[in-house]
Amino acid sequence: MVKRSGGCYRRAVTLKPTLARIWRIAWISAVALAAIPLILAPVYRFVRPVSTLMVAAWLTGQPVDRTWVSFDDVAKVLVASVIMSEDGKFCSHHGVDWAELNQVIQEADARPRGASTLAMQTARNLFLWQGRSYLRKALEIPIALFGDLVWGKRREIEIYLNIAEWGPGIFGIEAAARHYFRVPAKSLNARQSALLAVTLPNPDARDPAHPSALMNALAATVAARARASGAYIDCLYK
Repeated sequence: MVKRSGGCYRRAVTLKPTLARIWRIAWISAVALAAIPLILAPVYRFVRPVSTLMVAAWLTGQPVDRTWVSFDDVAKVLVASVIMSEDGKFCSHHGVDWAELNQVIQEADARPRGASTLAMQTARNLFLWQGRSYLRKALEIPIALFGDLVWGKRREIEIYLNIAEWGPGIFGIEAAARHYFRVPAKSLNARQSALLAVTLPNPDARDPAHPSALMNALAATVAARARASGAYIDCLYK
């Protein structure tokens, strides 16, 4: 009996360090993951980043078409179209639209809809994974706030436009403009810009060069909003 008790005791003693090691590894991993955006976001003020989707494509041998283009070499109407389509309050919030987010939370039982700002989308594309989850959304928020603070609005939209996916393997506005319309991003017109903007929510299924009736209707709305954008994009062109 003593030996059995001793044996049980010894097994209990060996279990405790094992559990402790697991928790320690999990804690270190969590801290390391949290540190990645803190380290890389300031670096991305000067370095051209790639998205997690681009990295995944490279690792699986899929083609990636991306040519970096500066903010000043993107047509203003494209910038206005994307902002008015994806994040109309881009210039007035600091990475998170709290009013919109709160409304989505209150309507959780209604039809699902997003509240992702361009800053949150940029955070997700740079540091996180795709797909809906409360965990990912919870991580997006602090990263978006930090990114908005570190980058500023012009650099933030420049990064977004260069990592956004506009079709399978097509990343960034320069690649998208040339692929779909055979023009550089600087030469996009209002209709082309609106069609590209409404492609963003579903780039796998929408083709701006061959738009459906729904895409044409959405693009007409976005084009009208872009024409009236005015102060909504002033923070980028002052």
